[in-house]
Amino acid sequence: MPVRVHALLVVRPDGRAPAAFHLTRTLAALREQTRRVDALTIVLCGGDERLRGLAEQSGAEAVITAPARTGYAAALAMASRRLDGDAVWLLAQDTAPEPDALSRLAAALETAPSVAVAVPKIVDWDDRTRIVSLGRSMTRLGSAVGLADGEHDQGQHDASEDVLGGDVRGLLVHAAAWRELDGLDPALHGADEGLDLGVRVRLAGGRVVLAPTSLIAVASDGVAGPPAPRTTTARARRVHAARVAQLHRRLVYAPAPAVALHWLSLLPLALWRTVLDLVGKRPARIGPEWSAAATVLVGLVPVARARRRIANHRRASWAQLAPLRVSNRVLRQRLVEDESGGAGIRRTDLAFFSGGGAWAVLAALVVSVAALPAALSWPSIGGGALAPLASSASRLWDEAIGVQRPLGWDTIGPADPFSLVIALLGSASPAEPSRAMVLLWLLALPLAVLGGWFAATRVTERPTLRIVGAVLWAFAPTFLVALTDGRPAAVIVHLVLPWLVFTGAAAHRSWGNAGTASILLAIVVACAPLLAVPAAVVWFLGLILAAALRGRRAGFRWAWLLIPTIALAAPMVITRLRENDPWSLLADPGVPLPGSALPADAIGRMLLAAGFPADPGWSAMLGATGPSLWIVALTAPLLLVAVGAVFSRRRLAGGILLALAVVGILTAFAAAGISIAVTATTPIPLWPGTALSLAWVGIAGGALLFLETVTTARAARTAVAAVVLSGLAAAAFPALTAHAMDRSAIGRGDVSTLPAYIAAEGRGSSGIGTVILRPTGSGVAAEVVWGGSATVGGQSTLVSARTSLTPADGELAQVAADLLSNSAGDVVGRLRDHGIAFVLVSPETAGEPAAARTTRLAAETALDSRDGLDVVGLTDKGELWRLSQGVEARSDAPVAARAAAAAGWTATAIVFGIALLLALPTRGSRSASRVIPRVVGLRPGRKVAR
Repeated sequence: MPVRVHALLVVRPDGRAPAAFHLTRTLAALREQTRRVDALTIVLCGGDERLRGLAEQSGAEAVITAPARTGYAAALAMASRRLDGDAVWLLAQDTAPEPDALSRLAAALETAPSVAVAVPKIVDWDDRTRIVSLGRSMTRLGSAVGLADGEHDQGQHDASEDVLGGDVRGLLVHAAAWRELDGLDPALHGADEGLDLGVRVRLAGGRVVLAPTSLIAVASDGVAGPPAPRTTTARARRVHAARVAQLHRRLVYAPAPAVALHWLSLLPLALWRTVLDLVGKRPARIGPEWSAAATVLVGLVPVARARRRIANHRRASWAQLAPLRVSNRVLRQRLVEDESGGAGIRRTDLAFFSGGGAWAVLAALVVSVAALPAALSWPSIGGGALAPLASSASRLWDEAIGVQRPLGWDTIGPADPFSLVIALLGSASPAEPSRAMVLLWLLALPLAVLGGWFAATRVTERPTLRIVGAVLWAFAPTFLVALTDGRPAAVIVHLVLPWLVFTGAAAHRSWGNAGTASILLAIVVACAPLLAVPAAVVWFLGLILAAALRGRRAGFRWAWLLIPTIALAAPMVITRLRENDPWSLLADPGVPLPGSALPADAIGRMLLAAGFPADPGWSAMLGATGPSLWIVALTAPLLLVAVGAVFSRRRLAGGILLALAVVGILTAFAAAGISIAVTATTPIPLWPGTALSLAWVGIAGGALLFLETVTTARAARTAVAAVVLSGLAAAAFPALTAHAMDRSAIGRGDVSTLPAYIAAEGRGSSGIGTVILRPTGSGVAAEVVWGGSATVGGQSTLVSARTSLTPADGELAQVAADLLSNSAGDVVGRLRDHGIAFVLVSPETAGEPAAARTTRLAAETALDSRDGLDVVGLTDKGELWRLSQGVEARSDAPVAARAAAAAGWTATAIVFGIALLLALPTRGSRSASRVIPRVVGLRPGRKVAR
């Protein structure tokens, strides 16, 4: 047994009130040792008077005062100058040894002359049956691994002996080895200090042995060893210290030729690990990762000092340490054991096939094909707000991220975020992008059923109610009206919303759900800017609720939801604010469609409140001149059942769903009758249907909640569901049969909105323009289309929603006036210089006033006599002229505009890349989700009836 044991005790208050309590217990435990220490030196870091009094009353041979931020290694170095003994015992204020701890450690230390370090069993301060640490090792790449961390102590490791290193708290080290190795390495920042000491002892020819029967309780104050992860700051400190220690040890242990390579790889490795942290749903580790890389990057002097210290005392090879390292096979085995060892699995099977969800989707597909039997042969779909997509995937993305808009005389600015959604959709069919829109219309009904079914899994576990929820969502009047009117943005919103509900309802639980929901929210707001206002309200209230009920980490996850939406909308928001025109941000994207708004009377308001953004088609079937009040009765049972959700056992969920329905309906009322966009001289009112889709989330979810928890009897539940679905089916009947009865606005579309001659010329380039003149009763409306066609993705609210004429509008108006008059000046030359190659006069439309026909004839006569224009002839899109001489493509946008757009899209791509990495599932995220109920809003432990 060593002749003398000198204990070194480091104390630091760090503003923690229990520090005095912990120190009192530790000092008492030292006094109760069966083998008393021969000397005690206390290092007091900071000027806490209470701790100073306890230290002075402890009987220590010396109390050393140090600055408050002195690290554990530095404090021990100060105390080691007074070292008087054959062994040094490393302690801190929160390390309370059992009475026989020192005697057992000393016995382990004297087992052989080669033993230089004895490692105790570190247990929890409040639960001594839980092992905090019992030996540490590392992988081949230097990652520290606790050999028994967190295990329940059943003596399963008491037969172990040799180990690579241990937790620094409570180590008993031979004084000779301590002096020779110069104590702990201060560059480790308080992490892996015991492991590094063990490695250096082994390389110096000594041994590190376990003393499993020597118990020391620790409270993890952070004075020695990592702090307990009780707060966000403590967790960040812990991760930072562990990563600094790992990188520092990697540079210290590496062969000399590899040190430079390791040092150069620090920042690229930090970037790679950032990606892995995002994929692994650990964004809180990103900041500590970069701070650790920066710390080690500039810490070459400590690395050189540590390498020199190892080289001076090395007597063994690194190969001799290999058997004590942890292999990847052992790590994988422990991971499997950790995952399989969890208890209390509460998540049931999804039962998509066995529960009838797949059959519901298949039935919806049959109905959709029956409603549009010829759609599969269509190259494009037209009517309403539908138009062809760009002819190639590259043109789709050019429309989405370019700064020159394909409409207008000279429109420079960001694309609508909706154009990016169209580019993503069209890329699903890169050879024929327009066919992707056809498939969207054909698959819309089964996709709505699929989304509604999955959203219903957040409300109920009953398979039949999930199917009811899917049908409620697919037969929503606003969705079917959008399909028959040809509104692609509204259709996409309705298809994405249930998935946003599915992921957003659990966004507070995991980063995977938060990442997916953030992308879906950006898509919804891109397709329906009107929903930005209610989305912001719901986000703010949800942030408060998540932080209050689930804690700060849940609040951080919920806060992320809005970031991709802000990044995507930022270019357009900045542009509109610079133009002092913020209201135009709410304009519906895509092709402006006047549509058939509900009358602004009591009947119209009641229909809107009942979920109908327009006449569902019954009036046309019955030959009525306008919508009838009785249509409200079709959705009235559903509305009454939804209101009953607030009386269910899950009142909080019911209240949230009802509030969502109210917010959606109020938004629809606010939007109805407001016109922001304009086409020619026709104002375009905002489409309230997207707001009603949001309201339908609350209505359908509230109905399911009522049927789940209030209507407990199966017969009553079946009867209520039958009444609700019958009314909704009746409301859906006109829309489902509209195409067969030739009452639908949609049908086979053209591949171009321009004559085939222009489409062929402009297919490969968007630099050739066409001036389109549309005679009206009060004059001529002029517009410019670049390329072979006006497209859905090429539409821009910079053109359709401007509230005042721009200089480009004035120039176009002047050119149009000069073309149709006998004024002097080379107007054809101005067209050629600007890249305009064609002039098109639109054809006569049904019900056109006589003044418009007169204007058309005058325009055609003037253009026939205009020098420099050649008549192409009459086409199905109107009378066409082309410039006689060749036309060069329009000039590129200014360099500054292109640079700003590139910077903006780079930032947006980074944000969405982060969101996508967060959304990707991992084995860890899937394992964590299995122990959480799929249904949201349940109290812990409550079972859901099936």
